[in-house]
Amino acid sequence: MTDPAPFPIRSQSPGPKRLGLTGSIGAGKSTVAALLRGRGLTVLDADAQARLVTEQPETLALIEAAFPGTVRDGVLDRPALSAVAFADPARLARLNAIVHPRVRARMTALERRAAEAGARWVVQDIPLLFEGGLEAGMDAVLVVDAPLELRVARVMERSGFSREEVLARDARQTPAADKRAKADFVIDNGGTLAGLEAQVDAALEALGLG
Repeated sequence: MTDPAPFPIRSQSPGPKRLGLTGSIGAGKSTVAALLRGRGLTVLDADAQARLVTEQPETLALIEAAFPGTVRDGVLDRPALSAVAFADPARLARLNAIVHPRVRARMTALERRAAEAGARWVVQDIPLLFEGGLEAGMDAVLVVDAPLELRVARVMERSGFSREEVLARDARQTPAADKRAKADFVIDNGGTLAGLEAQVDAALEALGLG
């Protein structure tokens, strides 16, 4: 019996390899990120970095200038900003132009620290990976998915959104089927935790990290 062929890494750039982690709203990406952390991988969370960025005075000033009334007493009113920005693709693009470059700079700095610590792989947990065209910079991409109705129910329960609000947010993202088609690994989070863990372990095994 011959050994299985190694997973075809997309790039041969120096430094740690990048595993892009993404998924549609409510798919359970955060659960998979926690499993990856539990298996010793460094996970860089773009959402967490975005929160830190939007606490910085210089970022808040730019947001307030673009979306008046969304910063109150030096604190971002996130619901107010969401109501304004997510209602219009042009406004959302304007917000992304303010926030995303700053988030990427922080992610790059964190990746550099991981490299200095000897990490072979770094997980880039990025909700809008495909929407931002960032998959080209990844060595492999893992997409977490689940049936639409299950995803909608999860988000409604955790966030208090209406069904229509969840569907509207889902519609602004790359369709789940397109994400699956572009992925190197697809994790189906529509079943049990044990089944989810088995799929994560299989993906890591294919990457030589099992």
